[in-house]
Amino acid sequence: MPLQLRTTDTLSEAAALLASERAARFLGGGTLLMRAVNEGDVSFSVIVRTRDPAFARMRTAGTRIELGAGVRMAQILASRDLAFLHPAARAIGGPAVRSMATIGGNLFAEHPYGDFTVALLALDARVQLASSLGVRELALEEFLRARGRSERVLVSGVSFERPADPSAFRFHKMTRTHPKGAAVLTIAALVPLIGGRIVGARVAYGAMAPTPMRARAVERALEGRPLTAEGIAAAVAVAAEGTDPPTDALASSWYRRRVIGVMLRRLLLGET
Repeated sequence: MPLQLRTTDTLSEAAALLASERAARFLGGGTLLMRAVNEGDVSFSVIVRTRDPAFARMRTAGTRIELGAGVRMAQILASRDLAFLHPAARAIGGPAVRSMATIGGNLFAEHPYGDFTVALLALDARVQLASSLGVRELALEEFLRARGRSERVLVSGVSFERPADPSAFRFHKMTRTHPKGAAVLTIAALVPLIGGRIVGARVAYGAMAPTPMRARAVERALEGRPLTAEGIAAAVAVAAEGTDPPTDALASSWYRRRVIGVMLRRLLLGET
């Protein structure tokens, strides 16, 4: 079946095409979609792209960061304002992949990929969804719960609060192949300190459930504790609570459950 390529001038036009064409898929950077094309996926016959400049726009100077879904990982790495996100962007493939891979595409990446999404989840990001009627917004966690039913949804951007202290944000990807292997597991954490104690901790995992997840038990155990080996001990003890890790060629479910506490402790104490 021949593929049709349709290019729009606006995000709303692209969203309308996706809504009206069941066989349509959106093209951002192409790292996921073009692989499907090359593998002979026949579930779609129309590829939609847009020229809308808002799709790749970056607003990084204020306290609220807004990134178009078409922003590429290489752009994140080139931004001094987003230095705290450089480890997460650098975890996405090699230089060639990062020059194409987009934030929006990473939100749809299945295990063992999607590492940047884990970072966004720890930052409590919100997702903007475009339609012919405008843009609506929802929490990233809510978007991920419905992701399997969202192939034809057009993500137009993400936004999140800049950490008041960039050093409070930590990210680590455990992989067997360096520098660009797939994830055995991924952890991102935001651990703000007030008066020497953690307030408002957010911790997210990748490869510990069917989609990236918040580690709620860990967050509760960290609240009000000092960021010391003794202070985080209770959080490390419940590191695997609520997880449902897969068994695959990279690692078993048992192994991921066993190692998550070790990696969480190292991340929180700055030992990774």
